[in-house]
Amino acid sequence: MPLSESDKRDLLRVARNSIERAITKQAPSSEEMRGVLGEPAGAFVTLRMRGELRGCIGYIEPRLPLIKTVEEVAAKAALEDPRFYPLTRDECDDVDIEVSVLSQLQQVESIDQIEIGRHGVVLDGGITRGLLLPQVAEEFHWDKETFLRHTAVKAGLPPEAWNHPAVQLYTFTVEKFSESEFSVKHH
Repeated sequence: MPLSESDKRDLLRVARNSIERAITKQAPSSEEMRGVLGEPAGAFVTLRMRGELRGCIGYIEPRLPLIKTVEEVAAKAALEDPRFYPLTRDECDDVDIEVSVLSQLQQVESIDQIEIGRHGVVLDGGITRGLLLPQVAEEFHWDKETFLRHTAVKAGLPPEAWNHPAVQLYTFTVEKFSESEFSVKHH
């Protein structure tokens, strides 16, 4: 699902608007679902303050139109990421929003099929799943095994669970963009 520059700007605007409305307890606005923005897609919204992670939540499955997915997960990343206190109104102006639109998941039979920096990973343990975006392995300079161990832990499984025959591995790619790369900010 290739996105135009205009689509990316629209998604960043929707994410920021959704966060601001959620923080001030206003109802989400209703956005026009045109073109690829109206097609179902999985996406994650990552919030950073001064380069540090401040929240990240997303949907793996393409259940909702992309624009709705981004709207929902942006508010959740700001207020519901259990690793962080909810974002405050004062912090809102300092946060940089990054959107990662996910491709379809591809099951892999061997970790040789995983390319660090290109692929994100979903580890499915049956009852629980963990996901790490491709940029995480790159950011921390992880090799494949380290990437998979962290994904297993994120799924609530032992670090070596990725190697268990009952565990299924999937890869995906993302189309990633942020406000800082577009020099887009708000108001």
